[in-house]
Amino acid sequence: MQEFDISIIKTHNKYLRLDTNVDMLKKSIETVGLINPIVINENDELIAGGRRFQAMKELGYTKVLAVRVNKNEMEQELISIDENLVRKDLTNIELEQSLSRGKELYETLYPDVKRFKDEVISTIIKEEIDNETPNDKKSFLDITSEKTGLSKKVIKSAIDREERASKKVKELRALGELNASQTNEIIKLAKEDQEYIADFMTDKSAKEVKQIVKMIDKEGLENSMEDIKNAPHLPNEYKSFKTLLNRINKIIAKILIEEINSEHDDKILILEQVQTLKTSLDQFILLATSSGSEQYDYSQFKDEAIAVLSKNNASKPTSFEGQEHA
Repeated sequence: MQEFDISIIKTHNKYLRLDTNVDMLKKSIETVGLINPIVINENDELIAGGRRFQAMKELGYTKVLAVRVNKNEMEQELISIDENLVRKDLTNIELEQSLSRGKELYETLYPDVKRFKDEVISTIIKEEIDNETPNDKKSFLDITSEKTGLSKKVIKSAIDREERASKKVKELRALGELNASQTNEIIKLAKEDQEYIADFMTDKSAKEVKQIVKMIDKEGLENSMEDIKNAPHLPNEYKSFKTLLNRINKIIAKILIEEINSEHDDKILILEQVQTLKTSLDQFILLATSSGSEQYDYSQFKDEAIAVLSKNNASKPTSFEGQEHA
């Protein structure tokens, strides 16, 4: 470990993060100095420590403490991935890509370790890190779980999503239109089937996706597509409403069972809102249970709903409240 001129260090490594906010890191370096040196190879290329390097540079340092390593290309890439997994907040997609590539490199460099494909995680015992095996024999899941604090199940699921998802599914994930739970079900299908159904899954819950995948597995894609396309669509507002109802019903049940009461001033406001909710629920039931042939004048309901929304929005503090002006 020694000091190097910052100007000679090359930053071509694709894993480096040199455009992130390092203000907190800069404050730490100004206070206690650089605790962990950066890592460079024999060609003065930065392998690990991109954010530390960026912070030192922004602070005006001309020299930086570094460890120079003599490693082959795969070992250098694994060091870079390891650095990101341990120190950097990655997006879900970046995490999955890094874990998958890290696993591939690790098992190539250490062919005697337990292979990822042989890992079966179905019980709490299987979730535990193997502390009996020497480090150079541990599986990628064990090593990574130790370093990152992520459970072996989370790591395995992330790698499965990266390796088993089709191109279309990955695109939708990157756009935020499919979440991890939905993807965990979709990847149970062949990649060609995933490509065909991916767009139909974006508005489905993970439970609904699971049911569809089971149907395709049992009846085949061709026989299932008509049912998938014609299945009734539950609006997102209804899904959110369902979640809230479950929570509200549990809270009310607890209040009633334990006979919880209060003399707090807010109770009056709560009772007023409950009364408004009761009226809205009556109107909702009328709307939700009416058939297409029945005609109702919902204009009054809409006016009342708009009034409720306006009242709620007016009670929220603006983004400027509580902020000091420069």
